[in-house]
Order: sequence, then C-alpha cells, then structure tokens
Amino acid sequence: MNIGICLPYMERNYGREEIIAWCAAADAGPFSSLSCGERITGYTLEMRAMLAAAAVLTERVRIMPSLYVLPMHSAAWAAKEIATLDVLSGGRVTLGVGVGGREVDYQVVGSSFARRHQKMDDAVASMRKIWQGVPALEGTDPIGPRPVQPDGPPIIAGVMGPKAMARAAAWADGIYVFSMSGQASEIEHMFGLADRAWAAAGRETRPYRIAGFWYSLADEGPRRLHDYVQQYLAVFGREAARSIAKTMTRHDEGAVVEAVEQIQKLECDELILSPASAGLEEIERLANLVH
Repeated sequence: MNIGICLPYMERNYGREEIIAWCAAADAGPFSSLSCGERITGYTLEMRAMLAAAAVLTERVRIMPSLYVLPMHSAAWAAKEIATLDVLSGGRVTLGVGVGGREVDYQVVGSSFARRHQKMDDAVASMRKIWQGVPALEGTDPIGPRPVQPDGPPIIAGVMGPKAMARAAAWADGIYVFSMSGQASEIEHMFGLADRAWAAAGRETRPYRIAGFWYSLADEGPRRLHDYVQQYLAVFGREAARSIAKTMTRHDEGAVVEAVEQIQKLECDELILSPASAGLEEIERLANLVH
C-alpha cells in the first residue's frame, strides 16, 4: 500500500519556507503522493497555486488535487489548469474530483449548487475531450497545453454513497474515500460499494482504491487534532463539529500505526494521511512510522 500525505493548507503558520520544507520532506521520504484540498471560505491557501509550487519543488511524488471541487469551475478552465499542472510536474498528476459539501463556497464564486453531480459527470467528459485536442467550440483552436500523460491524468472520484459510486463507475479510474477517524470498517463499507458499482457498470477491473483519515503526531497531538477537526467542520454547525472532534483518536504513533495496518488489510492501494498541524514533525514522524 502506498502512503501519501496532504499539505496542511488550512494552517496560518504555513508560508513559503514551510511549504518548501514539506515538499522536500515528502519527496525524500517514503511517500507516494502529495495532495491538497480545495476550499474557498475560511483561511485556506489556494489549492491550485499550492500544487503548482509542489510540482516544481518535487521530482518524485505524484501531485494530487484532493479534491478539485469540479462543479464550481468551468470545465475548460479546469482542463487547462490541470494539463498545465501535469506539464509542471512532468506527468505526475493524479486528479481527484468531487462535488464538495460546502454550498457557501459555490455561492461566493457564483456557481450553482444545483445539479452538481451531473455537472461533474459532464465536466469530466469535456475535460477528456479537451486533453485529446478536441476544440471546446466548433471552429475554435484547441485548448492547450496537452497533458504529459497521453490520455490525461488518471481521474479519481471522491465519492461516498451508492448513487455517487454508480455515477463514478461510468468514468472514474478509481475512488477516494475518507474516514475522519481512520476506521477500517467505514472504509471497507465504501470500498464494497465501489466494487459493486464497478461490476454493475461492466468494468473489468476494480477501481484504484484510495482512502484517507486525519491524524496528528505533533506535540500536544490530542488537542491539535481535536481543534483542527472542530474548525474544519464548524461550517456544518458548531455542536456537530464539537461532537465529531471528540471522537478523534489518531493522535499518537500507536493509533496511527493501528489504522494504517487495518486499512492495508482491505487491499487499499493508497492511503493519504491529512495532518492536523503544520509543524514539520507531522511529516517527519509519519515518515519514520511508515518507511
């Protein structure tokens, strides 16, 4: 099982020097990929700029938007941005896409939250045509650049429920599922949904399986993880956020190793861990555990 890590893009004490250090540590360590999520409201560094920097600062790890909230964007713009990222990385992009759950982010960028699942299906189809050199409008020039990867980056669907899994089975190369507390039983359930959806769609191979969870290996890990999760989920209601934050347990070496080992048994292809703080010890201590 490959191990990836997400950049701590929500942290205020995360600037140029820290980003450079994290990219160097990820590229030198045992990690397979470096990812970053996309949020608009709240204090977050912008995903596409972060990953463009990571693409240039690294040589080995794959670069993964996780997730590109595709229905918020123009498919043509997204295709151009992602192809450019593939060029900057030398063909190392794995594209994670999803519909997101923050309606306010759609609102502030002037996008509609309605029909977002259909918009994502349509956008994926449009992007793949653009990457093949098909003009987005008849009589116009094709949208460049062409990705380094001949068919474009592999596309991973960030989906959870059976309906979303069934839609993804029509076009995705794999799935990305998330258990906030790193529970193997939750991930196993979602992998099962995906396998059944792929079989029902007549796919000959199972999806590439990516899972993830939140963790902290920093000093004061329990507090940092609790505060991070509460902040992350506050948009869904403070009471719910506090309640979920209290259930977080992956804040010491033993708990993280336990989750990794349990998830590996599920034939997970890649596990992406998301740190709760920006201290370099988060990635250095994780590297020592999973090398």
